[in-house]
Amino acid sequence: MTAFSLEPAQLAWCAELRALAAERLRPLAEKGEPGRVNRPLVAELGTLGLLPRLFTSGALDLCLMRESLARACTEAETALALQGLGAHPVHAHGTAAQRARWLPRVSDGSAVAAFALSEPGAGSDAAALSLTAHPDGPGRWRLTGEKCWISNAPEADLYTVFARTTPGAGARGVTAFLVPADRPGLTGTGLDMLSPHPIGALGFDAVPVTADDLLGEVDGGFRVAMGTLNLFRPSVGAFAVGMAQAALDATLDHTARRDAFGGRLKDLQSVAHQVAEMALRTEAARLMVYAAATAYDAGAPDVPRRAAMAKLLATETAQYVVDRAVQLHGARALRRGHLLEHLYREVRAPRIYEGASEVQRGIVAKELYRSLEDR
Repeated sequence: MTAFSLEPAQLAWCAELRALAAERLRPLAEKGEPGRVNRPLVAELGTLGLLPRLFTSGALDLCLMRESLARACTEAETALALQGLGAHPVHAHGTAAQRARWLPRVSDGSAVAAFALSEPGAGSDAAALSLTAHPDGPGRWRLTGEKCWISNAPEADLYTVFARTTPGAGARGVTAFLVPADRPGLTGTGLDMLSPHPIGALGFDAVPVTADDLLGEVDGGFRVAMGTLNLFRPSVGAFAVGMAQAALDATLDHTARRDAFGGRLKDLQSVAHQVAEMALRTEAARLMVYAAATAYDAGAPDVPRRAAMAKLLATETAQYVVDRAVQLHGARALRRGHLLEHLYREVRAPRIYEGASEVQRGIVAKELYRSLEDR
């Protein structure tokens, strides 16, 4: 298999996922409360066997899941992705005890996971973390500080938390901890965001952690964070491609049926050319996402560059396609509850989270110049 052609079995699986999302997941999503964790939806993802695949599938399968779910139910896609993002460090770096305690519960949807990296003063500059792990005896620390813009906070059951263990060491002084939500001193509040996702802020008031809570090595947390993001960045692009395709599908249907100026909208060259451009950009983004995911699965050395390119192109493309779709639908697309109104609110955030578009451009440039130096 190449990065540019899916096997019939993969295409059939994607179609099955879209049907499951429409028939079983969307009704649960519609019953959820915006800005809150939808536990019945998370549990259904476990029942359908999708959550366990987060820890057994490669990057390409993750992309296919996220793209397929996003085309039919963005809430289900997001719930799936956040479970993976929050628990992947436990799967990849956790101890046997940590994995045994948490991964079965994350996989069946009975425990909600969260990835706690960003802070009020450290968003795009992740190495500037100020949440501090103060020594509290051999193999013991106290976490003090804040986290912000954390998906699934404050309702998650476990948090992958990144804290500074060595002052002044930048990225080399960060450690990852697994922090259960019931630790004393851990508090949180929800944030009212444009997108209807559960996002909140966390406060750490001397929260106790020990060596048993470490994910990886002391001062090795930045590698844990970047390894997780390199896996999930292409799949953020897949989420964006799924939204773009949903917007394109809706636009094709609307312009083919809508009467205007003595014919159908699709008969207007200005409309037809816009739809063609939407399709072109969506397919280009899809191919780059698949290529980046396949490179990750193959252990290619240029994964950071490919992942950044895929995330950048796909999220910027989705913004363009959804915006064009709204324009071609007219005022009906602005009405609360319309698919495109929903997508318009959903599509903005991926250009910021897991590395803003500007950060991705920086990664791409850095990797390009690094490859020049290695010649």
